[in-house]
Amino acid sequence: MASRGGAFALTVVLCSVLALALQGGAAAAKRPLVPAMFVFGDSLVDVGNNNHLDGCNVLCKANYPRYGMDLPCHSPTGRFSNGYNLADRLAQRLGFAESPPPFLSLSSKAADVATADNTERMMAKGVNFASGGSGLLSGTGQPMCGEVLSMAEQVGNFTSLVQMLENIDRRNKLARLIAKSLVFITVGSNDLFEYAGGVASNRSAPGRNDTEFLQGLVSNYTAYVKDLYAAGARKFSVVSPSLVGCCPSQLKIARAVNDTDPFGCFGLANNLSGQLYPMIAAMLDGLSRELPGIKYSLADSIQMAVNFVISHGNITRDHACCGSGAFGGDSVCNSTVPLCPDRSKYLFWDWFHPTDAVSDITAHQLFVDNGTFVHPINVHQLVAH
Repeated sequence: MASRGGAFALTVVLCSVLALALQGGAAAAKRPLVPAMFVFGDSLVDVGNNNHLDGCNVLCKANYPRYGMDLPCHSPTGRFSNGYNLADRLAQRLGFAESPPPFLSLSSKAADVATADNTERMMAKGVNFASGGSGLLSGTGQPMCGEVLSMAEQVGNFTSLVQMLENIDRRNKLARLIAKSLVFITVGSNDLFEYAGGVASNRSAPGRNDTEFLQGLVSNYTAYVKDLYAAGARKFSVVSPSLVGCCPSQLKIARAVNDTDPFGCFGLANNLSGQLYPMIAAMLDGLSRELPGIKYSLADSIQMAVNFVISHGNITRDHACCGSGAFGGDSVCNSTVPLCPDRSKYLFWDWFHPTDAVSDITAHQLFVDNGTFVHPINVHQLVAH
């Protein structure tokens, strides 16, 4: 593990300071709804962890233009978006300026985490552990990205920070803080991408068992939630994988293998996502009966996506705003590929990720939905408990 230095690190710092100045005025005037926010998952919520992984290749980093072009600093920060991402937009509704900082930016120097004082300061403000390309399975992301932080590593990093304070008098204070804070998780899409892509490249798929694969994902998910609970977490906001087969990169696969669903997307990938949502819902319901004090809010992002397309008929959903080739899904977004003139009119920013505008709408639904897409309670109700 090594941190990036120089101009890029300075840009990230300056961008964060500017965001605090522009976004934090209203938030500073009122107390945030939770003491801290802890973020886990993949590139939908990564705010720069992958930039600190030397073994992570360019396909899974967002540290170059045009990423970040609509942020206050108009510069890349490691977010896979033209602006803010879902973690940022939800954090802002909780009263923060943006997502908490990436874990690896805080822990790149061993001395920074060697003392209880520094660890307590890190935890008190919240931490983003998410890593682009990661999944519920430990090996997910490695074929495309090289090095990523798996969910197992992300949860392990969180629990290690907590354990560092176990024998210190302030441990009880930290435990209360974590119990009142929000744990935000969005993960699983990359597992589906890799599995469906593997099937598409080998149509016979000998020994294929979709149900067994999905059960394995849920089994891992259950273990991660239990580990977070054991470390003190009590409030969980979970976002299920959406219509992953509709990403520009997947539209190409759908046409190539002649497997399109009613949305014109990669049928197998969307079918897997559709099966996974009720399994995650049943898992969380079961844990709520098993683990005293746990509370959760689960977003059905498939139905949210369907409703979004219906209610925003003028939005482009079958082509990336920034990308080349068919559907804009041939390459990463950079300064050499075509760019759409209005990011607010596009569902996808690049070949995998939504625009800032879509993340903002999604965060709003997570926060205020009346039970149509978010169950059993929304995030505003969750943090009020």
